[in-house]
Amino acid sequence: MANLLDELNPEVREEGLDTNVIAKKIPVKVGVGSTIFEILLWLLGIIPGVVFLFMKIKAKNYFSQLEQKIQANASQIDNYLEQRVIVLQNCARLLDKAIDLDKSTFENIARYRSGKASDSDAARNELVTNLDQLANNVHVAFENYPDLQAHQQIRDAMQQNMYLQREITAARELYNDTINTWNREIFAWPTKMIVAAKQGYTTRIPFAASKEIKEKAKGVFF
Repeated sequence: MANLLDELNPEVREEGLDTNVIAKKIPVKVGVGSTIFEILLWLLGIIPGVVFLFMKIKAKNYFSQLEQKIQANASQIDNYLEQRVIVLQNCARLLDKAIDLDKSTFENIARYRSGKASDSDAARNELVTNLDQLANNVHVAFENYPDLQAHQQIRDAMQQNMYLQREITAARELYNDTINTWNREIFAWPTKMIVAAKQGYTTRIPFAASKEIKEKAKGVFF
């Protein structure tokens, strides 16, 4: 049998390939075969039916625990986002005292100071994108005035922003790992998939890099 992938005779994309996260939730559905499978277990005797019933209860508890883990991971992202908003607000205030900072930047940062992001994954991802944009505006203002880089408070605030950005990235990776587990487990037939279908579960959308961050990654740094 020939190799399915032949590295010596590859099909390549000369132009490269840019991938994106698809923002689509896929519902879990089971067919008639799953229903027949459950009926057959009960027809084979009370023991197989009861055993499978307990397996479904265990699967349901597993998904409940996994949901709690997802919530904990999301809460960790929210905490870092809240801290980053505070740091960016401090940066904006310090820069505003020294230069004529774009007022819209300061106003937008202040608007996110109200609290945590949201229970919505989409809203949380949108907030990350907006903060990336605002942080970039502050950073550009900082770089345009070399004299400000000697200001210790401003330098410290900028370093804190960079640190929190890395922490948010790490927290998002942890969140995405848990989401990957969820998306994989809900399609594990028969027990978990049957339970997931009855509970109306869907796949969850992982965090994705913002458009601005992806564009900056394509830039020239040196």
